[in-house]
Amino acid sequence: MDAGQGLSTSEVQSIREALAAGRKPRVVFTASAGQIAGQVGQVIELTDPEVSDEFVVVRFGRDELPFSPADLAVAPKGVTRRVVEPKPEPEPEPAPAAPEFVLDTPRVPAQRQEEPKVEQTEKPPARRAVKAVKPKGPAGLTVTLAYADGEWTVAAQQGSKALAKPYVVKPAEALKMVALVDVPGVQEAVEQILGTERAEAEQQAEKLRAELAEIEARLAELREAR
Repeated sequence: MDAGQGLSTSEVQSIREALAAGRKPRVVFTASAGQIAGQVGQVIELTDPEVSDEFVVVRFGRDELPFSPADLAVAPKGVTRRVVEPKPEPEPEPAPAAPEFVLDTPRVPAQRQEEPKVEQTEKPPARRAVKAVKPKGPAGLTVTLAYADGEWTVAAQQGSKALAKPYVVKPAEALKMVALVDVPGVQEAVEQILGTERAEAEQQAEKLRAELAEIEARLAELREAR
């Protein structure tokens, strides 16, 4: 069983489909999972990967902890949970007692010494510390004021999502927006554009007035010809 590689994107998708079907796929912990590497658990949930990299919730014993795909691998068929038990060390054999020789000395009974009792306690398996999930902040918001082909437009975008497509605004509204930006040269550039547009509009209005006056004069002549 190779537990050195993490879950691939297709394997994560397969796990997501299995959970949707009511199954709980088994996975094996890789070396990046720490002390529990090689153990087997069951995937019970997939959370939002955009909120945290550890979005694969695995049940291991009585614990339900989140892991990243790099900490897990798909468990081969027939693999069950493996618990490593320490092998007891053989007790040393007591050395044979040497014969005691007594010469004209009274035998003193040896005092029985009680060996201190050592209580052995089983050390609980180390639990993997749950990493705090850091929520991701909201995506950046961009508001764009643009001028092209004689029209001012405003657009808004948050991250890669377009909140508002470019729509046309009046020149006076564009000037108010630019007035909020305290950057030298920006407001002057906008005023210059508006001044150019104003001059062109006045020229066009004069031209239309002249054409209208000519049409009215022609109409007056036609009326007199009745």
